[in-house]
Amino acid sequence: MLSALARPAGAALCYSFSTSAQHNAKVAVLGASGGIGQPLALLLKNSPLVSRLTLHDIAHTPGVAADLSHIHIETRATVKGHLGPEQLPDCLKGCDVVVIPAGVPRKPGMTQDDRFNTNASIAMICVISNLVNSTIPIATEVFKKHGAYDPNKIFGVTTLDIVRANTFIAELKGLDPARVNVPVIGGHAGKTIIPLISQCTPKVDLPQDQLTAVTGRIQEAGTEVVKAKAGAGSATLSMAYAGAWFVFSLVDAMNGKEGVVECSFGIEKNLGIGKISPFEEKMIAEAIPELKASIKKGEEFVKNMK
Repeated sequence: MLSALARPAGAALCYSFSTSAQHNAKVAVLGASGGIGQPLALLLKNSPLVSRLTLHDIAHTPGVAADLSHIHIETRATVKGHLGPEQLPDCLKGCDVVVIPAGVPRKPGMTQDDRFNTNASIAMICVISNLVNSTIPIATEVFKKHGAYDPNKIFGVTTLDIVRANTFIAELKGLDPARVNVPVIGGHAGKTIIPLISQCTPKVDLPQDQLTAVTGRIQEAGTEVVKAKAGAGSATLSMAYAGAWFVFSLVDAMNGKEGVVECSFGIEKNLGIGKISPFEEKMIAEAIPELKASIKKGEEFVKNMK
């Protein structure tokens, strides 16, 4: 079992994972035929941490599985594709980790609320499907209804915000992105994304205008990608990378690795966020009402489910 220690504000937190189980993971990807699902499956297939990879979607999954199976990769992972609701139980059987990137891509002019209205109907256990600020409450309420809720096993993947924060800060300061670590708390949309640059490792000093600009870029990086793709899609490759990163951290923890810490959307206990700057305090205060509204929207969705 994964245990969690939180360093949150609002709804996002940093988890410390630990467990004594030692095994290679059986991983399922739900929404495996999509723009995120396919590269995510490739990254998972390429990892020695994964022993079995099952793929599920409403279309094309056997082809994706066949495509992956033809790649000569020096890993043990077997791949099988599953199609439609009737094959979902077989896809999930015996899985250690389930990753869900299923959903519609963001289009120009589309708000995160618009995506919620479409993606909420497919979110049962949600990790990546947006709007994460609402789909994780959906997953939580569904599990509560079935008497199976475990806050240590439901995660909203916000790792892409950290990947972006690390990358953008490294670019500004001429650092190696692999050695930069910026905690990002709050949520996974717009101003609810709160990078704690004051807690960056290594420590960085930015003038206020630069700090404001890079914070805004981190918060609106998804829109930057949508515009750059000229309406042809949203962030898929970077999101797949971030999703794989989070899965590998989970599996490392399942294999007993010490000191595995990741930020995620979902909370069991608020243990505080450490020392933050007045600029960050203001961001948190502005984000909380929006986070509460998104959480309520998810909870109301479950209440109205037939």
